[in-house]
Amino acid sequence: MRAVVFEAFGDVPQVREVPDPQAPVGGVVVAVEATGLCRSDWHALAGHDDDVVLPHVPGHEFAGRVLEIGQGVSGFEIGQRVTAPFVYACGVCAPCRQGDGQVCLDQRQPGFTRWGSFAGRVVVERAMVNLVPLPDQVPMDVAAVLGCRFGTSFRAVTQVGRVRAGEWVAVHGCGGVGLSAVAIAVAAGARVVAVDVSPRALELAVKLGAESVVQARGAERPAVVPADDFDALAMAVGVAVRGAVPGRADTGPAPDVPALIRDLTAGGAHLSLDALGSHETCANSIQSLRPRGRHVQVGLLPPALGLPPVPMHTVIGRELEVLGSHGLAAHAYPQLMALVASGRLDPSSMITTHLTLDEAGPALAAMDTQPPSGVAVIDPRR
Repeated sequence: MRAVVFEAFGDVPQVREVPDPQAPVGGVVVAVEATGLCRSDWHALAGHDDDVVLPHVPGHEFAGRVLEIGQGVSGFEIGQRVTAPFVYACGVCAPCRQGDGQVCLDQRQPGFTRWGSFAGRVVVERAMVNLVPLPDQVPMDVAAVLGCRFGTSFRAVTQVGRVRAGEWVAVHGCGGVGLSAVAIAVAAGARVVAVDVSPRALELAVKLGAESVVQARGAERPAVVPADDFDALAMAVGVAVRGAVPGRADTGPAPDVPALIRDLTAGGAHLSLDALGSHETCANSIQSLRPRGRHVQVGLLPPALGLPPVPMHTVIGRELEVLGSHGLAAHAYPQLMALVASGRLDPSSMITTHLTLDEAGPALAAMDTQPPSGVAVIDPRR
């Protein structure tokens, strides 16, 4: 099969011909029809994940059709439309028995602990626990987004974050995870403040229902904010825009994002999510909360990049909750699928780019410096 492969950390992955995988006992082989390009894949390429063994095929969110069924698997058919979470749970450890397969003690992950879905085929291990039938109403590219970003955000906002209608929710970082969180929080009746360095990302957040946006100036990207982009954003549905000064290089101090959010929300967010995963966004998310607020860390913070300085004095003084969220267990997919199939949630609105397999490697290598606005989906058949 054709697959995107990297043989050294940091290299631009290349398309190679590699042996077809075989269905293991208890597993299946899925012919991949769509797979998402995610920042977590870039962390694997950068060498931030100790589980990655070279050479390696990235990719961890996908949808396709059952191609081969291994011994011990029943209830699925060749050609059936399926997807799977990025955590392959064991189904027998204590967390799994409690319904928390996303934190399985013996988890395996495509694109990290084994070869992933930037390929014509991918293996789903422990298929009876992890393989999820895909309703006909859910397109393949949408289902691929559910496997990590949308599913992760769904659990982070609704279950871990316990969002309630009327609450203020701050979302720091409006890539795929952040935009998913915006859409889910809005669908739950919350009022959303979206934060990003990119006017285009904030424009997408507005289209998904964000009530206010903060245009931050990232320390790594002190670029000029185009005046026309910023003005168009400010005019969109009367949204309140705060942050960097449009139309000129901002050489002064970066905007005080937490202060801006506390001002916009009359005291701070009830729930705030770091959907990017950086020292700055983690601290900003916590500092933007009102007393008794809830911070949920969704974006990865690999130890290889250094441990973040968490403002624990604020956590104590405001009696905040600091929570983590890691994916969505397979058994919880039907609820999410039903919302998507009914149209109440529309992940397709976040998909802005479709890539061929040959385009996937360069796009992945550029993920940290030139991330796509919205969500990019790869079709390995092309």
